[in-house]
Amino acid sequence: MRMIIVSMRTDPKVLPRNDVPMPAPALSVKNFALTHAGRPLVHPLTFSIQAGEGVALLGASGSGKSLTASALTGTLPDGITASGEVSFCGESAAPGRTAAGTGNAALIRQDPQTSLNPLVPVGKQLLIPLRRSGLNRADARIQAARFLVQAGIADPTAILFRYTGELSGGQLQRVCIALALACGSRTLVADEPTTALDAVTQAKVLATLRTWGAEGRSLLFITHDLPAAASLCSRALVMEGGRIVEEAPMAELLRNPRHPYTRRLVEAATGAPMLAARALLATADTAAAA
Repeated sequence: MRMIIVSMRTDPKVLPRNDVPMPAPALSVKNFALTHAGRPLVHPLTFSIQAGEGVALLGASGSGKSLTASALTGTLPDGITASGEVSFCGESAAPGRTAAGTGNAALIRQDPQTSLNPLVPVGKQLLIPLRRSGLNRADARIQAARFLVQAGIADPTAILFRYTGELSGGQLQRVCIALALACGSRTLVADEPTTALDAVTQAKVLATLRTWGAEGRSLLFITHDLPAAASLCSRALVMEGGRIVEEAPMAELLRNPRHPYTRRLVEAATGAPMLAARALLATADTAAAA
């Protein structure tokens, strides 16, 4: 019997399927640290967020969460030095000095008044990035109204001509989300956006944030509110004393916290909201296994 050997050559221009490169994370942070006058405030952090992913950064006041948020969105206070590597969708950014609202990351603070100009109508503030993108005034106004609707504002026309002092806290948070959309930001850093809101308004803002992941946008949700984080995020980072002490899928972290600090956070988050969050995650786990 004669054996015939057929040689198969692979075109070097065609990569094998298992060698197809993975897309770059929406946000990648490597050895990122913050110091003031030589004193460490945030110790080297390394984490990433994928496109369309919601990640919670959990911790008590003073843990370094808000400083991290400011550094990632280019709003660090003077005198604080950042080091390490930060990239958005594979493109490197200057640590701590990334210009906010340039398409990289947008920041929503606990007090949205600090992000908006009280002397300029909301509509004009939304028009600025849209006009810079090349839209004429009429088209920019139409697009601004669409973004307000997308951010959960039912009657955008009534909002466009108002000043910030005429809007509620919940409305201002949703205006900030619309502004992030107008800037073309792919990553939203939300720093305690629901802490100062009543329960009804908080639920509305959380519902708006759930829509942020559409079209591959990513969310870093900074909070000490575990039920709120569980309702938005699939993964959690726990921060204590300027360090990340635990990282886990949200459901696992709530069921089996490993670090003593994480256990204290979970034990402190008792009551109906926490039970509802656990039930929601259990339902999600069941659906994923089906």
